[in-house]
Parts: sequence; structure tokens; C-alpha cells
Amino acid sequence: MSSIDTTGMSEGKKAALELTESSRESFHGYPTFAGAIFMGELHMDLIYPCSELARNRDARGREFLTRLEVFLKEHADPDQIDRDGEIPDSVVEGLAALGAFGIKIPREYGGLGLSQQIYTRAAVMVGSYCGSIGALLSAHQSIGVPQPLLLFGTEEQKSRFLPRVAGGEISAFALTENGVGSDPSRMETHAEPTKDGKHFILNGEKLWCTNGSRAKLLVVMAKTPPKEIDGKKRNQITAFVVDTDTPGVKVIHRCRFMGLKALFNAVIRFDNVKVPAENIIGGEGAGLRVALTTLNTGRITLPAMCIGLSKRAYQYARDFANEREQWGAPIGKHAAIADKIARMASTTFAMESMTYLTSALVDRKQTDIRVEAAMAKLYGTEAAWTNVDEAMQTLGGRGYETAQSLEARGEKPYAIERAMRDARINRIFEGSTEIMHLFIAREAMDPHLRVAGDVMDTRLPFAKRLSAALRAGWFYMRWYPKQWLPAFPKTPGMDPALKRHVRYAARTSKKLARKMFHAMLKHGTKLEREQLLLARFVDIATELFAQAASTSRAQALIDQGTDAREVKTLVEHFCAESRLRIDAAFRGVSQNNDAMGYRLAQGLLKGDAEWLLDGILEHTLESRGQPKPAEVERDTLELEEARH
Repeated sequence: MSSIDTTGMSEGKKAALELTESSRESFHGYPTFAGAIFMGELHMDLIYPCSELARNRDARGREFLTRLEVFLKEHADPDQIDRDGEIPDSVVEGLAALGAFGIKIPREYGGLGLSQQIYTRAAVMVGSYCGSIGALLSAHQSIGVPQPLLLFGTEEQKSRFLPRVAGGEISAFALTENGVGSDPSRMETHAEPTKDGKHFILNGEKLWCTNGSRAKLLVVMAKTPPKEIDGKKRNQITAFVVDTDTPGVKVIHRCRFMGLKALFNAVIRFDNVKVPAENIIGGEGAGLRVALTTLNTGRITLPAMCIGLSKRAYQYARDFANEREQWGAPIGKHAAIADKIARMASTTFAMESMTYLTSALVDRKQTDIRVEAAMAKLYGTEAAWTNVDEAMQTLGGRGYETAQSLEARGEKPYAIERAMRDARINRIFEGSTEIMHLFIAREAMDPHLRVAGDVMDTRLPFAKRLSAALRAGWFYMRWYPKQWLPAFPKTPGMDPALKRHVRYAARTSKKLARKMFHAMLKHGTKLEREQLLLARFVDIATELFAQAASTSRAQALIDQGTDAREVKTLVEHFCAESRLRIDAAFRGVSQNNDAMGYRLAQGLLKGDAEWLLDGILEHTLESRGQPKPAEVERDTLELEEARH
């Protein structure tokens, strides 16, 4: 664990921090492109040249994508799925026959054995078409049984479970609990070993298990008995593969949502469930490490689906802006709408560049992609929401009207209303925007904590802190002056127009490193509490990653024969807009209302300005003694039948 001073923290916060820190994956020896930006380094050699960003040459992958496209068009009606709130069995079975449940699972275990890049492109395609199907495939492969076993499973576990999930047995991930979101130290689900040590008895309840109501296999996180580590008892979280046919596993409720109407999401209860010890993934106590590492790669699927959403939104907005006339001209000729079209297109290009680049780095297996994946998720989900919102604004009333209603009265069935409902959850799924800011900020501070953490740790003896201070002083005496020197990133063969943006990114990364160092000196150990300040630093670095990824991909596309003018125009617009956002974030570091807002919020939370709530009318079913809605009753009664 990196040295973080926990003095003054509550016991709950201290326990959560220690548990999370002990579970962080170590990638020492593997370089990180995005993580290095925070230290003033832009290692373009890691991402340029990158021919994978142009066209994928995987013939088997292209053939699978073609078959998937044909199947979806011919057999899956996304609007009908949305209206019914169900994905038909025939669609699930057809996807299984295609191998869509085992895209990355090696062929020796019954999967297709395709690359992360092909999986990403499949997610883009499905995301543009049907969010519910996208969630089904993503939750199954990205965070369900396949990914944890591929990363941590034994050969016996892979041979036993991977053929089942590759063949279409749906899997799910069970971590969240009713009172536990991003704080695993408060987990209540627990598993106790039997006397012979051959099994664990699992008890507890998990909330929002995507695919849970149809899953045959679950990855379940549970507390196991604490162990003594370095003379101190430490909580243990362990990951288990649980077969839902095991006695005691019960789906007690299917959750329904604003969007993704056909999501197979459930509350699952475990009542004295007997799980074989050989079903533990990664070893006892390694559960949180399994979860965090799985999510690193799994997160890439969400921005991929958001790319599909954004492309569809852009297509709708562009087409409507050409067709719809107001005041004697197509609305796309008016500056207010033209601005939306331009930003949607250039932002989508950047989202795609970040996500495809990260996928290529996953396939290379030579880079620590934790920060890249988190940035792609953070940026992609936020940008997709904005793009869908802008598309709805462009279409006006036709955007707000359902596709079914539009078609019924003879108009083109723009499905933006459904897209908006489906898009909103992406800013919450697999780490909310706020959690992503904190996660990336923690990774950004790691190099500084390794150098100077002991200096700020008041728990250590004075002599050790003094020795650490001398070492840290020597490091910063060499490092800090470099952050004022010009940057000359090496990008041989890159178009001069693109190279200009790389130089800006390199120069600005040094400015970011200086500002973060100044903040560390000012706030010391309290910096981690400055969440809004850290979020600005994270946003700046994410924009720089987006610029670098866009230039690298742009050059790859030009080299492959794509029209250079079109590509460079997209990059030029995105980078110009990105610079404006970066300038605003830097201004916000020193000029903001953060403290004022915090004081206001704390007063409001204590009951200040209660009169603001005057005039509203409460609406709860419980207060009126009304019966449970029929559709909820139906879902609850039919869950077991649907799952089997």
C-alpha cells in the first residue's frame, strides 16, 4: 500500500481505504500513456504509430461482425424490445449460435477467440442499435464470468465454466448491495468456510445484478473471515463463481428502469448457499482485486456502446438538419444548429479514437491501461449523453416523440427518445462519473505518493520521515525544473497540422504537472479531500489523452487512404474545442466557488431553507396503501420461470 496518512479519518473511512489500497493491481514495469500525462510526460511512442487504429485486418473478426449485423437487422427489433421490456428467447438463442457470448473466450474453451478490438467494434455496432442487447452481452462478457476467469482463473476453472458461458449460458456480476455502493468495506454478504474447508456457506443479498434474472452463473463478492496481515486483522473479500441452480439462490425481484427496458437486472438473495472452495477466483481475499482488475478492461465496453449511440444521434441530427427547413433554408445552415452538428461529429471521432486506442493497447498486453480505460469510460459516457441531448434538441418535438408514434403518423421513426432513456445510465454504470474522477485522481497521485508519501505520513517515526524528505527533495529538485522546459514529442511522419496538436498536449501536460505539484504543496495530506479540484485536473488530462489519441488515429487513417482534409478538419475542430475546456478547467483551479457551495450544501443538509420545499405535493404508493403495480407483481412471480 502506498503511504497515505489515515490520521484523523473515521474508522469506516480508514477501513475502506486500507481495503481498497491493498487490492489495487500493481503494474510496475508496464508503462502507462495516460497516467504519465499527470507527471508532465507525453509518451507518444506508446501510441504512435498505431496502424491498428485504421482498419482491422482480422478476417475472422470481420466475418463475425458481418454475421452479427445481418442477424440484428433480420431478427431483433429494438423498438419492440423496448416496448415489451423483453429480449425474445429467439434473439438470445440466435446470439448464442453466432458465438456472441464468447467473443474473447479462446477457441479451446468454445469461444471465438477474437481480439479486444473486434469485441469493441461489436459493442459499437450493438450500442447503435439496441441498448438492452448491448447490456446483455456486455455484462456477460466484460464483468460476468468470462473476464475474471480469463484474468485470474485456474485451468480447471476455465475448462469447467468457460465452455458453458461461451455457449450461451448467461453470466452476471454481483457486487453492489442495498447499503453499499462504492464502499466495499461495508459489504454484508458473507461466506463462512465449512469445517472440512471444502465449501463456503454464502449468505446475503445483492442489488442491481445486470443479467441476474436470466443468469446461470454469477461472480459473487462476499466477505470471508478476516486474516492477520502484518500483525493486524484485515477484512477479506473473496470472489466466487456461483451456479444459480444451487439450492438457496433466489431471484427475488426484477428491477425496472427509465431506459434499457429489457434489462435482465435483479435483486438476488443467497440463503445458506453451499459453494465449493474450488469456485474461488484468484484465491481467498483477492475478490476486490479481481473486481477492480476486471473492471479495468470491462469499462472499455461502455464507451464503445456510447460511440454507437453517438454515431446514431449524429446521423439523425445531420439528416434532419439537411431535410428540415425554417426561414427559407435547411436548419443546418443556421449557426446554432451547425454548431451542434460540428461538435457531435468531432467529439464522436475523439471518443472513438480513445476507445479504439485503449482496445489496441489491451491486445498488445504491454501497457498498464487502468487510466486509459477509466478516461475512455468517463469521457465517452459524458460525451454520449451530450450528443444524444443535442440530437434531441435538433429534432425538437420529433426527438421527444417516440419512434412508434412518429411512424404511426407517417413520419420517419427517429428513435432519439429511446436513445436518451438508454444513454443516461452509462454515466452511472460500472463506476459513476464522480467515482471515475476519484479513481483517476488516485492513480494520478500514485507517483507522488511513492516519492513523498512517507514525508506526509504522521504515523511514521521522525527519522524515517526525515530520510524520506531528503529523498523526495532530491527527486523534485530534478523533476520540477523539467516541467518548465519545452517539450518535443517524437512523431516521425506525422502531418504537420496534426503534430501541432501533439506539441500543445505535451506542453500542457507539463503545466498540469506543475499545477498538481503546487496543489500538493498547498493542501498536503488533505489534497484527497479536494474532490472538485482533483476532478479539474483529471478532466484536463483526459482532454489531453483525447487529443493525442485523435492525432494518432488521424494519421493512421490518412496513411490508409482516408481523405486527409476530412480527417484533419475533424481533429482541428475537436482540439480547438478541447483547448477551450482545458483553459476553463485551469481557471477553475484558482477561481471557483467550491468552498462556498460546500458550506451552502452542508447547511441545506442540516435543514436550512426548508421553505424552498413549500408548494410541492408528495406522491408515494405506500402512504396510500395501494397495491403493488401489476407489472411488478408479474415480474416477481415469473422470475424463476423466465430464468429457466
